[in-house]
Amino acid sequence: MDLISSQLAHFIANTSYDDIPDAIRSKAVRHTLDTIGAGIAGAISKESDLITKLFSETGDLAGNVSLWGKGICVNSRNAAFHNGIASHAFELDDTGGCDHSGAVVIPAALAAVAQAGKPVTGREFIRAVVLGYDIARRALESCGGYEPHNGAGFHSTGTCGPMGAAAAAGVILNLSEHELQSALGIATSYSAGFWAFIQNGGQNKRLHAGNAAQGGLTAALLAKGGMVGPTHAFEDVWGGFSKTLAPASDNREAWTAELGQNWKLARVSIKPYSCCRSTHSSIDGLLEILNAHQLKPADVASIRVIINPFVLGMCGKYTTDPMPAAQMSIPYALAAILVYGTATLGAYTREKRANPKIKKTMARVQMVSDSTQKDDDEPFVEVTTTAGAVYRTRVPMPLGAPTNPIDDASLLAKFMNCSNLVFDDETSKEIAETVLRLPELEDARLINDLLALAPAHRELFHS
Repeated sequence: MDLISSQLAHFIANTSYDDIPDAIRSKAVRHTLDTIGAGIAGAISKESDLITKLFSETGDLAGNVSLWGKGICVNSRNAAFHNGIASHAFELDDTGGCDHSGAVVIPAALAAVAQAGKPVTGREFIRAVVLGYDIARRALESCGGYEPHNGAGFHSTGTCGPMGAAAAAGVILNLSEHELQSALGIATSYSAGFWAFIQNGGQNKRLHAGNAAQGGLTAALLAKGGMVGPTHAFEDVWGGFSKTLAPASDNREAWTAELGQNWKLARVSIKPYSCCRSTHSSIDGLLEILNAHQLKPADVASIRVIINPFVLGMCGKYTTDPMPAAQMSIPYALAAILVYGTATLGAYTREKRANPKIKKTMARVQMVSDSTQKDDDEPFVEVTTTAGAVYRTRVPMPLGAPTNPIDDASLLAKFMNCSNLVFDDETSKEIAETVLRLPELEDARLINDLLALAPAHRELFHS
């Protein structure tokens, strides 16, 4: 039987736009729009400013690929790095892929468009995105899936994303099967990222998406230039990807299972809230109870979240500072719903997190560990009112999941809210309209040109 890397390379090279189901192609357009919006908003993040300052200090502010929302161009690799970081900076990017596939695949693909040296049609871009998402998720599944791999301490966006970025960039750069095989193998050299940031809200979580985007693009460029990658990168050998990173949950058969039939983009969620996806079911549960029983925040005496130990360790802290820590906190998200009525980006500013009402409200949230729940089970949310009534619910599929999607109007509204943090309304609409007509677009470089425009206004987000 052919090596796994050979089978993957053959699949990538020989899958045409027409081979991809209409629903998956349409979903790729939606996720492209969503990721670009998240990345534009990320231009006002502290992480974006730190990276831009670093580029300035190291003489790297030169090139023809935009830092989205900055009005600054750099080389393609640095653009992929920055735009990946920016896309993940506010926890607005999609999830359920490698995990955060959009923040990895889309920046790499658009950087590759600029590197291609010729027009890249919107259809070819869509093909690249779909295949990038597919390979990125397969990398994670080869490690046994999210729970065992992330539970072992790896941040899968960083460890599994580079192969997805390499696949997407490889399509756009028109790599041969042999070159794609090398690119996928080389991309494993960029697999990195650990969950140590969770202990103090370290900002380096955002680096994992940028590193994966840049690493995958670099792998594709090196393969195109003639570098030979490890052909046995995904086999049962010393140094094999999943054998090394996931010895207890290795499932390398997942790399090739149902290739071209089970499209991994189909399982990816779009986030309605600016916080870790593992907080969303609790948010939706609280909102469901409030709406169903016509409760006001003042009617809520206490909230109990009965949750599995894995997610409790990840999202059960009562930390409000720095911002990344608050975005990983279920108690903060629920308090934000009660105090501000939302868990979108505006609820996570420094001023909002410092509001004394927030900590007072967080104290009414009790996190309860339930060892009978599996690591991927969603929690129960239980609200006790000041009148003594108790209401309990569980939301198995949070808003934004493929089986509970946000509608087109909500998606566009999310994009406009993000883009208008930087661009004027006219430019934001033009970017959205251009992305939404990707299937008919003659040259995807137009998207890069629009993203290179100077910002109309910009104020650093007080994180």
